[in-house]
Amino acid sequence: MKKYALIVAGGAGKRMNSSMPKQFHMLSDKPLLYYTLRAFLEAYDDMQIILVLPEEYIAVGQEIIDAYFDYSRIQITIGGRQRFHSVQNGLAMVEDESIVMVHDAVRCLITPALIRRCYEAVLEHGSAIPVVPCKDSIRMVTEERNQAIDRNALRLVQTPQAFYSKIILPAFKIDYKEWFTDEASVTEAFGLKLHLVEGEEENIKVTHPIDMIVAQAILNSRSS
Repeated sequence: MKKYALIVAGGAGKRMNSSMPKQFHMLSDKPLLYYTLRAFLEAYDDMQIILVLPEEYIAVGQEIIDAYFDYSRIQITIGGRQRFHSVQNGLAMVEDESIVMVHDAVRCLITPALIRRCYEAVLEHGSAIPVVPCKDSIRMVTEERNQAIDRNALRLVQTPQAFYSKIILPAFKIDYKEWFTDEASVTEAFGLKLHLVEGEEENIKVTHPIDMIVAQAILNSRSS
């Protein structure tokens, strides 16, 4: 069965306090996006990548592909107004029945092992959502009060979120809602029961400047 990795890199990186989108920031002399693409290409020899980029950074993305990868395995499309619309644009390029993995480009420390774990889970359950335990104390805040929540019942959601194409393609034809923050929320609204798999603590999302420091430290530890 065909395999697609839909890499969403449509953000502007405002929380990084930089004019350059965070997916193009440098880690160990390579763009952050490089590590994300490499992990998926190494996971499976027949993995095809659909890279979703801001229109004004298409050329930058193409330069990265040309410098490091086999361009025949990577297609580029333009991002949309929200993440939901960016994923829609990417899904429009999916051909034939396949397994589709949607991943945040800025989760650059993803490993081929987690990618393969998600793929195997889809074959058995139809979907795969990687999660990790919540280690912090949590409180829910309302207008009237705040209250503690049992963290043992909570999980932090990661990507890649993987599905059969026959599930995710029709799910993304429903109308956009503001609470659609990931593919799991969209497919769940479509009526799909989700299957959770074990994620990775190092599969962090690089969002703020301090995350770059953490990501660099993890890369350094892996190389040593």
